[in-house]
Amino acid sequence: MKKLKTAIIGCGKVGDFHAKAYVNIENSEFTAVCDNNIERAKSFAEKYGVKAYSDIEEMITKEQIEVVSICTPHPLHANPAVIAADCGCNVLVEKPLASSLEDCDRIIEAGNRNHVQIGTMVQRRFYRPAMRIRKAIDAGKIGKPVLGTVTMLGWRDKNYYDSDPWRGTWKGEGGGVMVNQAPHQIDLLQWYMGEVDEIYGVWKNLNHPYIEVEDTAVAVIKFKNGGVGNIVVSNSQNPALHGKVHIFGENGAAVGVQTDGGQMFIAGMSNITEAPYNDVWTVPGEEEMQPVWKKEDTDFFNSVDSMYYYHQQQIEDFVSAVANGTKPLVDAVEGRKTVEIYTAIYRATETNQVIKFPLK
Repeated sequence: MKKLKTAIIGCGKVGDFHAKAYVNIENSEFTAVCDNNIERAKSFAEKYGVKAYSDIEEMITKEQIEVVSICTPHPLHANPAVIAADCGCNVLVEKPLASSLEDCDRIIEAGNRNHVQIGTMVQRRFYRPAMRIRKAIDAGKIGKPVLGTVTMLGWRDKNYYDSDPWRGTWKGEGGGVMVNQAPHQIDLLQWYMGEVDEIYGVWKNLNHPYIEVEDTAVAVIKFKNGGVGNIVVSNSQNPALHGKVHIFGENGAAVGVQTDGGQMFIAGMSNITEAPYNDVWTVPGEEEMQPVWKKEDTDFFNSVDSMYYYHQQQIEDFVSAVANGTKPLVDAVEGRKTVEIYTAIYRATETNQVIKFPLK
């Protein structure tokens, strides 16, 4: 099997997730890291026995990098992604793809222009119960999805926002709960329900006066398939946490996943405390399977290093797609859809109007 030379741009907390994956994936040769702070890059590189750079183009060209992960803060995804693509490198971007639609389109255009793959990191799609829902929909077990809901209720305290200077700011983070904590659930909703027709929503900062961005958002969605949905996400609920995505079909059956439960998960700072499971499952003939699957999925989740395993699953999918010339499960076009949804909620709040898709 041919090994692809892999690298990371951005040596912060989430960079470790990608680094460990690139070390363990069979067709990856983890080669280098890049950060605008060369001392941080050197420290990170030393831990993994790779080379350190502060210039993206130099790293990719000199080391002949074929796949690179973008692990910088959200508003800083676009420039390194475009530079890497212009160097002929395939690019996997941490969620969300970017903070703005303009930056998303710059990334997608760079990929098309250079004929390279661009992917977006949303590893919860690879959770067994999340994948089970997708397969049930594809198999027609619930008929057409007609109602979809996202609930993500969590809590972030001042220590969290003080842990990095970019957190809680428009410039550094690009948004709040919708941009940082809820993209996984929003991604699953649109993956299950299909293309959005229009959205009305509102965001608020309910109890975090020391941050600029939203800690809560609510939205109502009309989908192009005729279905409807809603989103309720918040960092204002203490104690926390639960994140749920539920899909209801035209035959009356329902399927759902609790993607997150227990304490809040913070990359590099805390662990995942509860295994994801199908908390709703009323597919005819399969009603009795829910407790069976919950035990099987929990046992499997606890048998792997769940902090890194699902990152590795998606990174392996992306590297294999590059190697085989196929499409990864989550490309940049898919990643853009989540950004379009939360951008619409920001615009709806600003204008107090329903926002039609596609966004201009």
